[in-house]
Amino acid sequence: MGLSPDNFHGLTLAVSSSIFIGASFIMKKKGLIKAGTKGIRAGSGGYTYLYEPLWWVGMISMIVGEIANFAAYAFAPAILVTPLGALSIIVSAVLAHFVLEEKLHIFGVLGCALCVVGSISIVLHAPQEKPIHSVKQVWQHATQPGFIVYTFLVLIVVAVLIFRYVPRYGHTHMVVYVGICSLMGSLTVMSVKAVGIALKLTFSEMNQFKYFETWVFVLVVTVCCVFQLNYLNKALDTFNTAIIAPVYYVMFTIFTILASVILFKVIYYMTGSHKMEHRL
Repeated sequence: MGLSPDNFHGLTLAVSSSIFIGASFIMKKKGLIKAGTKGIRAGSGGYTYLYEPLWWVGMISMIVGEIANFAAYAFAPAILVTPLGALSIIVSAVLAHFVLEEKLHIFGVLGCALCVVGSISIVLHAPQEKPIHSVKQVWQHATQPGFIVYTFLVLIVVAVLIFRYVPRYGHTHMVVYVGICSLMGSLTVMSVKAVGIALKLTFSEMNQFKYFETWVFVLVVTVCCVFQLNYLNKALDTFNTAIIAPVYYVMFTIFTILASVILFKVIYYMTGSHKMEHRL
């Protein structure tokens, strides 16, 4: 199909984002390890890492990466941007091998390679996104029954994981922490997409911040990011970084694409687009 100019801009921003985010995993992990020697570890509910400069370096790197990621969603569909997080797996896995001395075995290498191949396939077949002229259009999609049901299911599952499974299995089963991050992340991405569109349109002299819907999306992004950051720190402090990165990437991508399909009905648009091209 080829990449449109907007998709190309989104692709460039997403790749830059993955490099910063991949490196941030390692710096935050180093900071968490160092902070754990001075007080209660993050995995045990401590917040000593907030006083560790190295953790903040990693946090700044992640913020820069997320800003680039944020901008990418304004240009390209989530179904294109999210899978490009595979690059962050490569960056974090390689750095973890050399900096943290966390050995990456043959199956880890194979898994990373498969993630990259899958991401390239999605990029090459990326759909053209429907033009959106107002945040109100995104709000209309978000208030459809399908996405409301998805949101409630996510919140229920996250609540069950936090109150039932974190105390029992959080320290032994990585999927508990990563599951919380991934589920909340899918809601974060949909809201980031809306806020990114609002900024893009506002810079084009179509102010979107006069609508209350824009501020609702901003609030959702803030709350979801706090949840993700908290439980990602617990996961990094407890488990091997080289394993967390690919598992988090896969789960996050699955839930984000699912949320994107429900919210923006990307699959239907792709199908209709292909049919139209076939007729022409």
